[in-house]
Amino acid sequence: MSTLRNQHTRPGPDAVERGAGSGRGPSFRPIVDLDSGAVVALEIVVPVPRGLERADGSGRVASLSAEWLSSLVRSGVGAESPLPLILPLPSAALADRADLPSLTESALRRAGRRPRDVTLMLTPDLVDLPRGRILAGVVGLRARGFRCGFGTAMARPDLVVEAAPFLIRLDPRLVSGIDGDQRNGGIVEGLTRIGRSGGVYALAAEVSRSEEVVRLRACGVRLGSGDFFADPGWRPGEKVTPVPEPTAAALDDSDAGPRVTEFMVPPVDFDAESTGGQVLEAFTGDTALNSVVLIDHQDKPIGVIDRTRFLLSVTGRYGHALHAKRPALRLAESPRTVPSWTSAIAALRVAGQDRERVYDDLIVTNPYGQCLGVVHVSDLIQSLSLR
Repeated sequence: MSTLRNQHTRPGPDAVERGAGSGRGPSFRPIVDLDSGAVVALEIVVPVPRGLERADGSGRVASLSAEWLSSLVRSGVGAESPLPLILPLPSAALADRADLPSLTESALRRAGRRPRDVTLMLTPDLVDLPRGRILAGVVGLRARGFRCGFGTAMARPDLVVEAAPFLIRLDPRLVSGIDGDQRNGGIVEGLTRIGRSGGVYALAAEVSRSEEVVRLRACGVRLGSGDFFADPGWRPGEKVTPVPEPTAAALDDSDAGPRVTEFMVPPVDFDAESTGGQVLEAFTGDTALNSVVLIDHQDKPIGVIDRTRFLLSVTGRYGHALHAKRPALRLAESPRTVPSWTSAIAALRVAGQDRERVYDDLIVTNPYGQCLGVVHVSDLIQSLSLR
């Protein structure tokens, strides 16, 4: 069944290529933001090699799977592209042994990729694994910084809710012709809402027509891939087909007017371990800086430090001694975020919806929840008052 070597022999770097047996090299698929049309991730598509479909408990499948993923990253443009990657992970590897996360992290770091940049899309044989093994495997990979993805054809909604993967790939049979099929539209909208409630992003697969893009957007889906955006021979760095602009009839009052991204400026961000002294240097070095964003290992905003409040704390009596060498996160507030597709008017409502606190800056996020930039509420007010 397998072309792999003796089970007690450590796999060589070319073992997975010899075991593929398909003769097909990897292809590249752009993952597109359905609102902006920007390519936000790169998926490497390739058949799973023979021998990685079934684990025997020896750990061999886990080792070979990690090396195979590393070989995919090194196979070409995938290693050079700055975009986050989506890689296929044989589901059987979850059942092989507990150190799959560490093996995968080590292999991909050697290939020049950090876990935070990689989403591991589990293969359809996920349905054959015990529920407990799936949950434990996802938790282990997440603890190492990886993201996981499920396909809706292989994962029940209750498993999606419990496991909370980063992505769910909507089955192409649901996506195809969604603009003319109310039943599929209802299913997609429901799955998207289920995912959104747990921080799971929906990815529409095999989008082929502009009408599907419009309907998917109306269902709340923000990510898509397929022949509509690029031909099968597409390579990273090449252009993709622009997404259709929303029609005036499709917009309600909250969507009217310019998008919030028109007012966005680059963020000044620090990681969660940064000290008060480092943030103080940023504020003293730029007198026009309103706020600093604190991000986690996935580039998601976890706190915002307001200039005025921070300086009052640090420059007060004993303030420098208390805060300069301690984590700045202690002085941070919860970030007020808006998705990149939000209108400027809707963003203003977000800024003022807290009766106890009016926010000066809003954090703009991409479909992955990562920090894209900062919008000054004063700029929104000034610009919209002139329209």
